[in-house]
Amino acid sequence: MYVIIYDFGTGSVKTCLFEIDTGIRLAASATDEYGIYFSADGGAEQDTEEWWAALRRTTRELFKKSDIKPKEVEGLAFCSQMQGTVLVDKDGNALRRPMNYLDQKGVKEYRDCMGTGLIKVSGCSLYKLARNLIVNYAGSVSAKDPVWKYKWVESNEPEIYRKIYKWLDVGDYLVARATGKIVRTADSAFATFLYDTRKGKEGWNRGLLKMYGINPDHMPDIIDCTDLVGRLTEKAADELGLEEGIPVFGGGGDTTFVNIGAGCVSPGDTHIYVGTSGWVSTYMDHQTVDLGAMITGVLSAKKGYFNYYAELETAGKCLEWCIEHLALDEVGIYLNKVKVTDVESRYISLYDYLSDEVNKVPPGSNGVIFTPWLHGNRCPFEDSNAGGMFFNLRVDNGKRDMIRAVIEGVCFHLRWLLECEMKKVKTSDTIRFVGGGALSSVACQLLSDITGRRVETVYNTQEVGAVGTALVVAAGIKGEDVLDLSRRLVKVKHVYKPNTAFKEIYDRNYKVFKRLYRSNAENFKLLNT
Repeated sequence: MYVIIYDFGTGSVKTCLFEIDTGIRLAASATDEYGIYFSADGGAEQDTEEWWAALRRTTRELFKKSDIKPKEVEGLAFCSQMQGTVLVDKDGNALRRPMNYLDQKGVKEYRDCMGTGLIKVSGCSLYKLARNLIVNYAGSVSAKDPVWKYKWVESNEPEIYRKIYKWLDVGDYLVARATGKIVRTADSAFATFLYDTRKGKEGWNRGLLKMYGINPDHMPDIIDCTDLVGRLTEKAADELGLEEGIPVFGGGGDTTFVNIGAGCVSPGDTHIYVGTSGWVSTYMDHQTVDLGAMITGVLSAKKGYFNYYAELETAGKCLEWCIEHLALDEVGIYLNKVKVTDVESRYISLYDYLSDEVNKVPPGSNGVIFTPWLHGNRCPFEDSNAGGMFFNLRVDNGKRDMIRAVIEGVCFHLRWLLECEMKKVKTSDTIRFVGGGALSSVACQLLSDITGRRVETVYNTQEVGAVGTALVVAAGIKGEDVLDLSRRLVKVKHVYKPNTAFKEIYDRNYKVFKRLYRSNAENFKLLNT
């Protein structure tokens, strides 16, 4: 069976053609980029035609890179960026450029609504947050949340607001363009914080819609991520170079399917993801929340299950920063020497090179500690002013110490998130480590040493979200349970066990690491407000 998954990120799409039989094989892939248009008022917008053009180019590229024919494709779905706002008319046409999750034009709308009330938590009305928590264990604490994008249009573009038929997220728009069906998946509905997660009450909560001043007529019908939405229209098929009538499944957000692609599909299974951002997530059969640590259970692809999700804003981004600012000359010399031209091979080769260099430094990075808060932090403390730092640099420290400290710092923060999760849920003794960060054997071993857990990696770790989405499509076509299919087909690639000889030094550095935010919070505020 062949299926196509569009892994639709913030600035690029990776279109994947998977073969699913007794295992999961990436038969071909193609990548293309599209723009993000930033504006001085906090805007971050994209262009639907650029999105669709990227899909057209990459879909056709798949069949140039393989012997597979379009008629052999049995299903497709989108695994996409979340918390965007796409406002459409009755024909599914975008009424304005979509606002992606980085857009924060709605600061005034957020403050006008959430900043009122006698009692506040983190600057937000306690009453409104409490109402949200009762309904869905979540709530809006950021002007970047989708509801404020919608409200901004209402306040600032009334002529567009009057034309709105439905309010969609990014993946929902792409599904509509592929099938002509205008719906929202449950996970994208949850991301608006207007969705009721209580058993038997799942759906748009009319009380929350009223509280935030949302027009109920703008809210689409909700489907499950695993549902068959419809079939590829003649127009979409012609544009993409595919066969008309291919089944199109709900799909969903890029975080929704990672646990399935990682094989973490039993309650209590824990995975750690490191891409540009990072997170710790434990699969649950019930929803819970930790307000103090900013962790909540978000909807999973399988109805009735949740991912208890703790996020680090910048994880792999920290290593990318290192490459660009600390090791640029050395990396350039290395890449010229090995002459790797394929982008993905360069990425893997570069990880191998950095791993070799980092291994020349002893555990603990010769006393250097790095904080991975390059774009503020969300969990276990919310502070947009927090910044990254190298602590305890001395005259005899060098670049290698600093690069190793970056990887250790990311692992320290992930350990912190893991320990926060343990206060509310039982995490697994073995952790699946996925994402681009899992390509580095050194990072895998460091994660095992610092967390004290056995760490496993899986095949196709860079495409783990797309793999999970592909399994959803395959399960839908076969009429199987997606969790059973994941258990059967997702295979372990490597295993790492903690080296107890390094426990004392890592525990010492971790103790200092956790103190660094509290002792510098006022300094961050002074410098970055």
